[in-house]
Amino acid sequence: MSTARTRLTPTVAIVGAGPAGLRAAQELAPAVPGEVLVLDREQQAGGIPRHCAHPGFGIRDLHRFYSGPEYARRMVESAERAGAMIRTGAMATGWSAEGGLEVTSPEGLFEVHAEAIVLATGARERPRTARMVPGDRPGGVYTTGQLQNLVHLHHREVGSKAVIVGSELVSWSAVLTLRDAGCDTVLMTSEQPKIESYALFSVPGKLGLRVPVRTRTKVTRIIGKHRVRAVEVADLGTEHRETVPCDTVVFTGDWIPDNELFRAAGLELDPGTLGPVVDTELRTDRPGVFAAGNVLHPVDTADIAALDGKQVAASVLDHLRSNRRPSEKGIRIVADEPLRWISPMVRRVGDRRPARNRLLAWVDEYVRFPRVVVTQNGRVVAEKRLPWPAAPGRVFRIPGELLDAARPGEGDVHISLRR
Repeated sequence: MSTARTRLTPTVAIVGAGPAGLRAAQELAPAVPGEVLVLDREQQAGGIPRHCAHPGFGIRDLHRFYSGPEYARRMVESAERAGAMIRTGAMATGWSAEGGLEVTSPEGLFEVHAEAIVLATGARERPRTARMVPGDRPGGVYTTGQLQNLVHLHHREVGSKAVIVGSELVSWSAVLTLRDAGCDTVLMTSEQPKIESYALFSVPGKLGLRVPVRTRTKVTRIIGKHRVRAVEVADLGTEHRETVPCDTVVFTGDWIPDNELFRAAGLELDPGTLGPVVDTELRTDRPGVFAAGNVLHPVDTADIAALDGKQVAASVLDHLRSNRRPSEKGIRIVADEPLRWISPMVRRVGDRRPARNRLLAWVDEYVRFPRVVVTQNGRVVAEKRLPWPAAPGRVFRIPGELLDAARPGEGDVHISLRR
């Protein structure tokens, strides 16, 4: 016997109550005639920042300097004051035959049918299993998200000596979380030739927190039966291997988007990001379905995700008011080596420029003073030397006006870097 599902019909449904989803809700709630409903599978709204106790949030969007939990609270309060309805413990699991969201919650199953849907589902770090690190399967192995959840939300203890895999910005966040839990970081490893995070974070981390960092190294084995007792670390240049005693291992970075809803809907995915293909208005290839935040660019900072929320809100309002229909004339933006991906991936005639007039990209090799080269149909249409480096492990920002010289109907635009 089938059970009838409750049917909800908000004007806008947003999946994900992190910075992107909450900022979109804040912008949309006062501007639409019906309800703006925000769904989140966690029991508390706010996304990843709510269990990042360190400061550094809100700089680009709020022009203030907050800790993660304070930033998350402000985002939730702003969305609720604007009139958005936030429903936590509600997980969107798929799509109904009519195109609505299927949602499961402690109150039961229900469907959400909205005039516009924003998917702001974020990204997650690849765990040890996905990275294919061999060895034993003991306790004490985490991703940064698991570690922060354990320490800051559940107030649990971890070990006393940790090895961190990765040297991105989030890796230093893991160092601070470990310190709060009374655990020393005895080693940070990176396969890259340089530390991946900005010097603003890595230099104080190495000197102030006394964290030893080894580049061009890789954890090749985890040792320990019931609890981690050591890791094997290999030098990628000499192939020398060393055993480092520890009782905790944290895998950081190496992000993948939470793309399950996009795949279930049959939406086009980008082979580089593995998230949905969107244009500069953050539309997907299904009318009325939009995307925002780190599901599009895994992974940038929380404030950039929030600014995506502002951008997508303007696009949703245009869709609801039928102010502008997306042009059929568009240019596909393709990332060429050493770029791994670029976001957004499409620019249409008449559309807004991307948020902050920046294309976001990820690189696989370090280029100190990169020259961005834009080609179309084999012809260079724009190039510019940038004063900031392109480095693995952090988002590289490309001025959006470099696309202005490209012409619809003349083929894909390819963007690459030269020294």
